[in-house]
Amino acid sequence: MPLVEHLRELRNRLAKAVLAIVVVMIVAAFYSEQLMQFLAEPVPKCEDLANSDGGNCAIVSFNTLTSPFTTTIKVSLMAGLIVSSPVWLYQLWAFIAPGLHKHEKKYTYYFVSAAVPLFVGGAYLSYVILPVSIKVLLSLTPGGSANILSLDEVLDFTIRMVLVFGLAFELPLLLIMLNLVGIVSGHRMIGWWRGVVMGVFVFGAVATPTTDPVGMIALSGPIIVLYFVAVAISLLNDKRRARKEAEGPADDEASELDLTPESIEPVEPVAALPEQTTKDRVNGYDDVT
Repeated sequence: MPLVEHLRELRNRLAKAVLAIVVVMIVAAFYSEQLMQFLAEPVPKCEDLANSDGGNCAIVSFNTLTSPFTTTIKVSLMAGLIVSSPVWLYQLWAFIAPGLHKHEKKYTYYFVSAAVPLFVGGAYLSYVILPVSIKVLLSLTPGGSANILSLDEVLDFTIRMVLVFGLAFELPLLLIMLNLVGIVSGHRMIGWWRGVVMGVFVFGAVATPTTDPVGMIALSGPIIVLYFVAVAISLLNDKRRARKEAEGPADDEASELDLTPESIEPVEPVAALPEQTTKDRVNGYDDVT
């Protein structure tokens, strides 16, 4: 298609994606209170201000006049992006897919089918350990002090934990994709295991918003397990690739051409004919040429 048609198709697909997000966002606004209660559920709440002494519990509040409105918009928008993700992801795929080859589409299907469960698993794990992490942080509160937490900050903290855990679980999948395209081999990954284990624990300590070891171990442990799973899959893929190369190309595949340039033999000089004299040659050629 010409460029104008591509831009028109992109406009239509963006309009459909935005419309789906807005519709879900409007519906989620009516259930914003339930959504906020669900996201703030990991916080151990105090029954009243008198019981908030020390680090046993906290009081969730709105600190500014506009906080209820902005928090409602934020929660509704987040729900709209998540719930309508099948629609706008399909629109994105429908725009890109016609320009992909058959094997590229196959790799994309494999990537999406593995990326979605990994992200959901990481997000679920983060929500499971959130109560433990929050209790560890609240336990540092000295006696005589009360924890009054802004609901907006609690939601930001929860969303960061979910995103960090979900995206971190995609790292082993990225290694497998690099192995499939031939950039990294399984044997090379094995040689990296000491540095990877150390790097993953450092990443877990830095990436998690909490400062407690619970969040670091909960994030680093599954990533290390997934890393060794990725190494095993890469080793199997390396063996499959070596076996395929040993068997040679299939009947319907073209063999690889050897395009290495060869050295050129020296040019043999050609003697001039007797009837061709120097005066008859112009710039090395005779008058006939």
